[in-house]
Amino acid sequence: MLNPAPNHYTLLADIGGTNTRVALAEGNRLVPQSVARFPNQGRTSLEEILREYMITEGVTDLTGACVAVAGPVAVDGQSARMTNLDWTINAGSLAEVTKAEKISVLNDLQAQGHALGTLDRDNLRPVLAGMPPPPGASSLVVGVGTGFNAAPVHEGPGGRVVAASECGHITMPVISDEDLALKRYFEQKHRYASVEHACAGRGLERIYAFVTGKESVEETGEEILALMHADNPDAMRAATIFTRLLGIVAGDLALTHLPFGGIYLIGGAARAIEPWLDRLQFEQAFTDKGKFSEMMRQFPIYVVNDDYAALAGCAAHLAARIARE
Repeated sequence: MLNPAPNHYTLLADIGGTNTRVALAEGNRLVPQSVARFPNQGRTSLEEILREYMITEGVTDLTGACVAVAGPVAVDGQSARMTNLDWTINAGSLAEVTKAEKISVLNDLQAQGHALGTLDRDNLRPVLAGMPPPPGASSLVVGVGTGFNAAPVHEGPGGRVVAASECGHITMPVISDEDLALKRYFEQKHRYASVEHACAGRGLERIYAFVTGKESVEETGEEILALMHADNPDAMRAATIFTRLLGIVAGDLALTHLPFGGIYLIGGAARAIEPWLDRLQFEQAFTDKGKFSEMMRQFPIYVVNDDYAALAGCAAHLAARIARE
């Protein structure tokens, strides 16, 4: 228990499909010893978790609260619906529970975007060196985890702007006959073949089922990674398809947003596949853009290895908002 003084801290929450992390911040600085993780299973709402956390930490009065949600945020920024959890997040309800003066509801990728610049360099694993970023360059955060999404990060005279998107639900790219067969396989299962079906964490599992001719997913991602370490040909073929599609999509997003400030791959699936990216020719898939192929090598790419980045981004966003208002 921190026993904070009134109006001294802000409250942060990173809500995933399985777990929720909650923490406190002083200004734009996350308080590491305040981080707590709660399983979502068995709980009916975020408010239930926040009440438990505030009692445990002795928090009664807050300057503000910011939550990062794995799902789309409403246009007015006052509510959000979780994609893989039957929870609705509402700013008014959060204000009632936390007694916070200011409430922000962000998409989880927006929170990751606000964390850029606060991340320890030791937690950034370089994938493509790129060129030194020019001042004020835009960046791009790409989430490869339970779902797939991306958020462009723009620096302007009024501060940082991190735009929300739901690009995981755009159509899966088709470059080869194999891609077309995979697309039809997804359409048979899901009626639509999205980027998320192929490039999210479960994408590797789905592609492995496709490669092995199975009607449904049986092996977990961890089991497929173990098969890859044993050079299992089906696992390696599935991983090659997964990595190639990830590279193509990341390259398309790079050409859309021109993030010369860097592309940051985040999420458990990104961290798991990172040691294999070079062998599986991620760079080749990313840069293969015809006459723009040489320009593609100018974008620095990193894998972020920081479980608290979304919380840090919530802290940075809320501190900037409080200072501005």
